[in-house]
Amino acid sequence: MTHEVLEIDRVSKRYGEIVALQDMTFQVRAGELFGFVGSNGAGKTTTMRITLGVLAADSGEVRWGGLPITFQTRRRIGYLPEERGLYPKMKVLDQLVYLGELHGMSTNAAHRSAENWIARLGLRERRNDEVQKLSLGNQQRVQLAAALVHDPEVLVLDEPFSGLDPVAVDVMSQVLREQAAAGVPVMFSSHQLDLVERLCDRIGIVRNGQMVACGTVDELRAGAPPQLVVDAPDAPAGWANGLAGVTVVEQVGTRTVLELAGDADDQAVLRAAIATGPVREFSRSKPSLTELFRNVVTQEKTA
Repeated sequence: MTHEVLEIDRVSKRYGEIVALQDMTFQVRAGELFGFVGSNGAGKTTTMRITLGVLAADSGEVRWGGLPITFQTRRRIGYLPEERGLYPKMKVLDQLVYLGELHGMSTNAAHRSAENWIARLGLRERRNDEVQKLSLGNQQRVQLAAALVHDPEVLVLDEPFSGLDPVAVDVMSQVLREQAAAGVPVMFSSHQLDLVERLCDRIGIVRNGQMVACGTVDELRAGAPPQLVVDAPDAPAGWANGLAGVTVVEQVGTRTVLELAGDADDQAVLRAAIATGPVREFSRSKPSLTELFRNVVTQEKTA
């Protein structure tokens, strides 16, 4: 099996006056976990549906291995939709076998693969249950099995962690890592930014139908202002207000996270903290993906 790059190249989509996507451009490399994050309505699901051919783009192109995606190549993609796309009255095993056959597998091969994923995802005792009788978390596991049953060469997953308990999140994370390690390009969207930060090789942040930041977490952090974490147990509320070039990001208990502008003096911050009493922590910190995301999506669009 050869693994290729998935390219989304200047894809645009309008619904009347509403611009859903504008020149959306990025690529997911072979063997890469690519996290796709943005607020509701930012354009993530539209991008994924166009990638699958469920929606047609107004302009731009989706390519895999340098060629436009066709019906034949689309059968090699594993897709997990945000709204579950399963037959509610069909039994889990029967459904997975049927979906494997739809993707061109023989009945025997589909059966073997379905049983493998049922066991792997902890669904063995539910294999003969109707999907509608499963918990939402188990339905999500079946949905993942449906995306994987035909041994896809690309994975496109819309909110795969939605509704999962911590154990299922661990299982899902491990499966996605294994798929990427086998060379599969894996693209998924999620609002669970700590999970995205932990799992992904690269991350794309989408706002108003455009890719506004894309790179590794370290690359995204590189342009962010430095932060200080100060733990001053006796400091009154607002002790850092008024310090030149200093913005209070958050205050939790006795710990204050501060953002420093380019000309801010960290020693002045330290002196102000010491003036309030003991200082238990004074350290530089890198912004989390959640903070980077907040900064990017709340910036005013510049003309």
